[in-house]
Amino acid sequence: MGEKVYVGVDLGGTAIKVGLCDENGKLLQTFEGPTGTEHGADVVLENIAQYVRKLVAESPYEWEQVDGIGAGIAGFMDIPEGFIKLSPNLGWRNVPIKKILEEKLGKTVKIDNDANVAALGEAWSGAGAGIPNLVCYTLGTGVGGGIIINGKIFQGFKGMAGELGHMAVVPDLEAINCGCGMKGCLETVSSATGIIRMAKEAVERGESTSLALVENIMAKDVFDAAKSGDEVAIRIINRAAFYLGKSMASVSVVLNPQRFIIGGGVSKAGDILFDALRKYYNDFAQDAAKEGVDIVPASLGNDAGIVGAAGLNLRS
Repeated sequence: MGEKVYVGVDLGGTAIKVGLCDENGKLLQTFEGPTGTEHGADVVLENIAQYVRKLVAESPYEWEQVDGIGAGIAGFMDIPEGFIKLSPNLGWRNVPIKKILEEKLGKTVKIDNDANVAALGEAWSGAGAGIPNLVCYTLGTGVGGGIIINGKIFQGFKGMAGELGHMAVVPDLEAINCGCGMKGCLETVSSATGIIRMAKEAVERGESTSLALVENIMAKDVFDAAKSGDEVAIRIINRAAFYLGKSMASVSVVLNPQRFIIGGGVSKAGDILFDALRKYYNDFAQDAAKEGVDIVPASLGNDAGIVGAAGLNLRS
């Protein structure tokens, strides 16, 4: 039959990305098409099936060589049962995605949330290759996380392990409400959304900053201003790094990972973020827990999700 290959599906609100990987996590081929969310779950699931078949048909591999399919989705799910309980991006509730896709494709299907599969992708063939125990933070609109123990995703009792963005790290007097319903979550200060909010608040207070000249402030504007020496922007980046480092120090004494991987759009800020982050992590972390631990940027970029989803059939 030839070598086995694995399909990964990155199911987003506007686009579905599918990819074919070999047994070493090498991405061999990709395809992308519209999600079709506005047409309902049935259409989206049929689109996934069609895109997967098209991907394989246009590759050098035969359908019989596909040994499993994995899907990463943003939202809350019952992973063992293969149900998406709630996905705001898709507008779905209680969709049995595993069962439906297995019926459509005749292959074993595994699912997990998007942050977990991104972490698995990095662990399989990205910045964490060869590292059995690591933790991945994804800094984007929110803060996602994924925990890899002995080379496999740690999901916890009901699949809620790794929700690092919802660690309560901000003191009550400084805390604001998070979208999850709690207060003081890491996500409120260390995500792109949190960085933008802090920048807008500084401008509204009349602080002296070049950001006051920016019409629609984005996280990149804050990083660019900080790199140019803007003191307000530097303070905002330091605050985001402070609480991120604080959360990582707590994770260190619970899981003792060998490596922290930082991905997502905010991670592209480069040294101005990573230098501050490493400083605060070292300030907060217990000596024995941080010994030999490193903090590195993710390396797979937008492909982490499809690579990790493909890896669900081997490493979950």
